[in-house]
Amino acid sequence: MKLENTFRIPVPAAEAWPVLLDLERIAPCVPGATLTSRDGDDFHGKIKVKLGPVGLTYNGIIKVASQDPKARIAVLEGGGREARGNGTAQATIICRLVESGYSTEVLVETELAITGKPAQFGRGALADVAGTLIGQFATNLASEITSTAQSAAPAVDPKPVAAAGARPEKRAVPRASAEPIDLLAAAGVGRSGRALAVAAGIVLALALILRRRRRSRG
Repeated sequence: MKLENTFRIPVPAAEAWPVLLDLERIAPCVPGATLTSRDGDDFHGKIKVKLGPVGLTYNGIIKVASQDPKARIAVLEGGGREARGNGTAQATIICRLVESGYSTEVLVETELAITGKPAQFGRGALADVAGTLIGQFATNLASEITSTAQSAAPAVDPKPVAAAGARPEKRAVPRASAEPIDLLAAAGVGRSGRALAVAAGIVLALALILRRRRRSRG
């Protein structure tokens, strides 16, 4: 499944490029996402989503697979599995930066393969969900960039410099994350839609029960 989205961030492309590659900085801007550790180029984390009152958590890995600084194109690869279920999600995300005055347009193409409960929505609904998620991500990222710029100050890195030739160790990178997105709400399924789905389920269950009783009597 291919999805296309666009959002804008309030910095020139030259400044937006290193931000895009800083996964520790941008991942917590994704609703429900949290980075937990890093192992080389692989960032381990989890993302939480909601299906109405039901919560789902995916554990997975994301990394920058390739980058072209001149064209300002980066390819991200990620995948995850439900913590309590068999659902999976795999994504290849191509991000292209386009200068737009004093801001930057970020064009996003996503190849998504998903199984489990979220797959029931279909392509159209998932496109709506992706649009909502990208919109919230863009808002959070713009806010993070703006607040960082306003409070810019020389940062002091208290971590010791690793010895030459030493293998990078897996390190924790906990960050606060935005609230998880409700897939039902993002897909346009309101309370009436949920009630209708529940009612349909009850009718189907009753029909099956009655059918079994008739067969047993016959």
